Amino acid sequence: MLALEHIAVDHGKLRAIWDVSLHVGRGERVGLLGANGAGKSTTMGAVAGLYRASAGAIRLDGELLEADSRQVVERGVALVPEGRRLFPGMTVLENLLMGAFVPGKRRGSTAALEAVFALFPVLHEKRRQAAGHLSGGQQQMVAIGRALMSSPRVLLLDEPFIGVAPKLVDTLLEALRRIAGGGVTMVLVEQNIHRALDFVERAYVLENGRVVLEGSREAILGDAEFSNKVLGLE
Repeated sequence: MLALEHIAVDHGKLRAIWDVSLHVGRGERVGLLGANGAGKSTTMGAVAGLYRASAGAIRLDGELLEADSRQVVERGVALVPEGRRLFPGMTVLENLLMGAFVPGKRRGSTAALEAVFALFPVLHEKRRQAAGHLSGGQQQMVAIGRALMSSPRVLLLDEPFIGVAPKLVDTLLEALRRIAGGGVTMVLVEQNIHRALDFVERAYVLENGRVVLEGSREAILGDAEFSNKVLGLE
């Protein structure tokens, strides 16, 4: 469904990722792992249309995915960015509705909003409150809900558990499992390797902007070099 073919991305004169290839099948949950600075967020940003690939190609259903965030959303890809990136002075409801801002997604926004409130009932209770007044976990619910407002086929999750109280992490994980159960394809960036591998079916490990390892949970944890490359850097 989603394929990255030897992509490279530059931030100005700095090359952030050099050679990233991966594939994600329809309905799969796939992890993107690695130490800070490995290129995980840049890879997600490239898929989301925030960065243009300097080399290689990104394809969705076999067709090129252009570096245009509006078109990416129109084609069914949504990003939950690292740090949530909410509008803190706007209400929860206003933040959620921003997820259906792209014209092609507005028609189904009422049903999408009802689905978000069913998934996260606390957001319905707090829909008139400013998003900046919520807890970290509740803000993350808003960020996920905003992405779901575009009814995505592919959901990109960049460090969704940062700043979330441990007791709410399980709540978010259960919600993500319910979303995945509805057929949504997921790509997860997560620093906690064991948490990530408990959730995803396969994973890719990045180091210095390159994929250095891929496989199932068992294959990755069983790799002789993995502990030195990643687990020792958590």
